[in-house]
Amino acid sequence: MKPMQGVKVLELGTLIAGPFCTRILAEFGAEVIKIESPQGGDPLRQWRKLHQGTSLWWSVQARNKKSVTINLKHPEGLEIVRRLAAEADVLVENFRPGVLEKLGLGWDVLSAANPGLVMVRLSGFGQTGPYKERPGFGAIGESMGGLRYITGFADRPPVRTGISIGDSIAALWAAIGALMALRHREVNGGAGQIVDVALYEAVFAMMESMVPEFDVAGFIRERTGNIMPGITPSNTHTTRDGRHIIIGGNGDAIFRRLMAALGRPDLADDPELASNAGRDRRAVEIYGVIDAWVAARDGDTVLAAMEAAEVPASPVFSVEDMFRDAQFAARGMIEEAALADGTPIRIPGVVPRLEGTPGSTEWLGPGLGEHTDAILAGLGYAAERIARLRADGAI
Repeated sequence: MKPMQGVKVLELGTLIAGPFCTRILAEFGAEVIKIESPQGGDPLRQWRKLHQGTSLWWSVQARNKKSVTINLKHPEGLEIVRRLAAEADVLVENFRPGVLEKLGLGWDVLSAANPGLVMVRLSGFGQTGPYKERPGFGAIGESMGGLRYITGFADRPPVRTGISIGDSIAALWAAIGALMALRHREVNGGAGQIVDVALYEAVFAMMESMVPEFDVAGFIRERTGNIMPGITPSNTHTTRDGRHIIIGGNGDAIFRRLMAALGRPDLADDPELASNAGRDRRAVEIYGVIDAWVAARDGDTVLAAMEAAEVPASPVFSVEDMFRDAQFAARGMIEEAALADGTPIRIPGVVPRLEGTPGSTEWLGPGLGEHTDAILAGLGYAAERIARLRADGAI
């Protein structure tokens, strides 16, 4: 048994935030029915690198899901969605606020038919407030939520991370919210409810001490490149053979071990550097010492010295490095699977790791509408009616 087994999830989402949320639930046993347009389906099917016309990303983002094609502009298609929602425990959607209401699929309608429904709503700015109807992608959430402002170097414009991190953070909050709402419903005897996740708030919630530092001290955190002021030393250093290595020596005892490994017992025993505050005041000096030591050595020598001194350190991994790494392999973080045509493919392992009821990959992202007939048959639709609905353009 997986921990989410027996939970039915209806996904009315596209691209990243909503579908990543349901992917997590599907990996741990939930039955996720993904509603897609008959005309091409989720646009993610065509994003980034393709194999035989379908995104390789899709194979991961939609794993363990069932694809049902429904035309949301057709009245009989909308009726199918209402019937599926009446049987669902969770509905996840990431339309702009008001779209579901215009389709007759709003909270008032669906919860009246299914009082236990948990409706997870992801949007750029949430279901309320003056910005609620604005379009908002993850990039906008990262910008307004504070992440972009502090990312990069002070003498250059803000930069983004190399993935859609705002959408993914929102998806995690959405999954957490769904689980909390299910807990309330099932243990505390509560009804279903709306889980309202705004992308900018999802990012904003990750901004650590930014708010109280500004409120009390008037401090505005700025871009500082690869270092984080107030936490010293923690930085990226480049070796003689051109490898980039992260060294985190910001713990008091760790700093002493780091300086000893670098042959600087004077700094290891300096009372002013015994605490983080003192080290931060002399950050330029400390980073100069570490930079020079690392730059005079090859990467393997640096990493071996850090491991011997029990100082946290790692190369900056590319995906090629991950494929070769013993830790990734030992914990099954690169899984082997096969695409529909038999092509071998390696995919990310399931996170988090539950020892007693682990998640797993049961199948990769399905073909468009692959499960339509079976799901409709489960609702009581006869084969002849399914054929008519398809001919009429409802599915």
